[in-house]
Amino acid sequence: MKSIRTLILASLITNVAFAGDFTRVIFSDDFTADGFGKAWGHYKSSSVVKDGVLKGITAPESDHPAVDVIRIAPELDLEVSVKFQFASDQAKGFNVWLDDKDYKGSHAGHICSISVSPTSVTVADAKTGTFSNDIYERKKATPPTLTAEDKANLAKWTKTMLTTVSLKDWHTLVVRTTNDVVETSIDGKVVGSFTSPGVAHDHKTVVSLTTNRIDVNYDDFSIKGVAKP
Repeated sequence: MKSIRTLILASLITNVAFAGDFTRVIFSDDFTADGFGKAWGHYKSSSVVKDGVLKGITAPESDHPAVDVIRIAPELDLEVSVKFQFASDQAKGFNVWLDDKDYKGSHAGHICSISVSPTSVTVADAKTGTFSNDIYERKKATPPTLTAEDKANLAKWTKTMLTTVSLKDWHTLVVRTTNDVVETSIDGKVVGSFTSPGVAHDHKTVVSLTTNRIDVNYDDFSIKGVAKP
């Protein structure tokens, strides 16, 4: 039987190796210049870059949360890191989306979503479940036509992990995907992991920040890939 010391050392080595795998910088932005750089795209976004931060803003009249987008070459595994601040109690949260706009099997090419609120982190397999075309169509039908089996499966394709994120302070979110696993951490502490088949989609070409209304600020945004041999 392995000793406790051996198990602890093995765990530490695994964690260090995992963190060290994502050394290839694909994109980064520290928002030091006012205004979005040319690499950024947007969908129904009123967000601005000002005073050294990205201020996420969804217009009051908008029917969709503000989406600020970076397109990348296809990747399987990614590390997305961003500093964020819930600037007031009006901040409801934000999502990091990993998508593939060439994929036609889900609404808008959605693959995986990581949603952060002041009280929780929710990870969803959008490709297999929440936004797969058949599920999405049944959810949007009037009235919705989701079956009991659909609802049971949706519970498996989504995982909510409780946490506490203080308002007005700056925090750092790190999201890592490894094959079919998503691991999330806030301020260096692992919040949890989620395993689902859609996460293993090998053609992730879009990373976006989606702001649910207002008062979410972002800084030091980066996308990294696994080191190539």
